Amino acid sequence: MTPVEALREIAYLLERAGEPTYRVRAFRNAAAVVTDLPPDELVRLARVGGLTELPGIGKVTALAITEALDGDVPTYLRRMRATEGADLDDEAAALRAALKGDLHSHSDWSDGGSPIEEMAEAAEALGHAYWALTDHSPRLTVANGLSADRLKRQLDQVERLNERLAPFRILTGVEVDINLDGTLDQDPELLERLDVVVASVHSKLRMSGHEMTRRMVTAISNPHVDVLGHCTGRVVQAGGRRGRVRPESDFDAELVFEACRRFGVAVEINSRPDRLDPPKRLLRLAYEMGCDFAIDSDAHAPGQLDWQRHGCERAARCGIEAARIVNTWPLADLLARHA
Repeated sequence: MTPVEALREIAYLLERAGEPTYRVRAFRNAAAVVTDLPPDELVRLARVGGLTELPGIGKVTALAITEALDGDVPTYLRRMRATEGADLDDEAAALRAALKGDLHSHSDWSDGGSPIEEMAEAAEALGHAYWALTDHSPRLTVANGLSADRLKRQLDQVERLNERLAPFRILTGVEVDINLDGTLDQDPELLERLDVVVASVHSKLRMSGHEMTRRMVTAISNPHVDVLGHCTGRVVQAGGRRGRVRPESDFDAELVFEACRRFGVAVEINSRPDRLDPPKRLLRLAYEMGCDFAIDSDAHAPGQLDWQRHGCERAARCGIEAARIVNTWPLADLLARHA
């Protein structure tokens, strides 16, 4: 194991565990510094105790580098591996093994922390055949949402990356805001070009149930929409990216899920530990009403891509079989869904 591999794996496991961003960044920055350093110089600095003189290298990261250079698995990494968490039970593990991709995640083009290529490589390392890049749409300025021009430039970059990463496929996409009147926050002609459109409510979450129902159903009926993202908008875990717990939005779930079934829009099982949206009672209702689902990570960093395991656990507890989860489907079948 090289020092760079060790530092990146530590960062990945910290992300997966939901540790603070500053801690993850320390290891990713250290990996970048080591990558740019000639190997002989790295060895020399480690030998004379000079690693901490490098910008971005502290005592903890220096120790990990030194241990890796000595041929050992760094102590910090061994501790992270030992505390990764419990294994999935058989039903959840079967769903996780059936997943062929992830339909909702973010890069540093919007509010994610890593480049597109790094996110794609992490998704491929998890065993995925495809991964959807769904950065935010323009009105979500707090998340650096993509204007139409920026999204077009992103599409060009994805095309170049796909030529190099084939047969792995980056799916072009967006997490598009659902406006107050149910319209979508992006140019319709641009939405037509995308592989995956996740439609989500991010504003006015406390509007009346009648208005929210109409807003959501209007969006779901839009022919460009493929997935209804984190439908209740709830936050169940304080201290995450959103800072505080947030209750569910009020809407008529039966009408919303009937619209999803009728228009072929998958209900997202959002796997973020601070969301776990929708709650299990609504998952069961959506299943009973004949909806399909997408188990998505909503990842903003490479290590968070493995959060799909949380969604698999919830789907298994609600009796949702793999055939009803669209990202267990082969890519051709997925793309044909709204063709």
